[in-house]
Amino acid sequence: MFSINQLVFKDIINVRKLEIESGKIYCLFGESGSGKSTLLKMFNSMLTPDQGKITYKDESIADLDPIQLRREVVMLGQDPIVFEGTVRDNLLIGLQFAAKEVVANQVLTELLKELHLAKDLDEEADKLSGGEQQRLAFGRVLLMDAEVYLMDEPTSALDENTETVIMDLFTKKVRNAGKTAIMVTHSKGIAEKYSDEIIYMTDILMKEGTLS
Repeated sequence: MFSINQLVFKDIINVRKLEIESGKIYCLFGESGSGKSTLLKMFNSMLTPDQGKITYKDESIADLDPIQLRREVVMLGQDPIVFEGTVRDNLLIGLQFAAKEVVANQVLTELLKELHLAKDLDEEADKLSGGEQQRLAFGRVLLMDAEVYLMDEPTSALDENTETVIMDLFTKKVRNAGKTAIMVTHSKGIAEKYSDEIIYMTDILMKEGTLS
């Protein structure tokens, strides 16, 4: 799915080689400042490396249209983006960006139930709490039915019980659909419980000047 070779970004990222296979859930795990989020953003061209190459489906990301790439490789950040408008508007805007067919209200209502988000579709999204907005963002990206989900601390605004519900739901849907996910987390518990493979930043990062 992804292949990294001789990747350098400022003094943050220095990775000789890394392979990400399709159909798996990965977790980038490491201390704060270890480059987890920086690396994650390179998988859909939100950041561009200074040196090296990332390929997606055997094509260099540098050669791909970033908009089309982000329709397939969807990012959910730790600070959920809430767009102007209703809960319905916020759920559907991802489908519109991905140029996919809009789904019926019944589908949206069922998804809100799965997310334990007891809100009306016509409620203004900016009235939701931080945790509710994060669950709404989860719903938006799940509806996009992406090839790859990039998740940066996706449960940072959720309490422990809600975190379990949402992560159980998300990982079940990803696995059932045979999709790929790459998550950033500081929680060893989340990494061990939900990922197929943990990528320790201390294992893949090399000291400055060691790349050949």
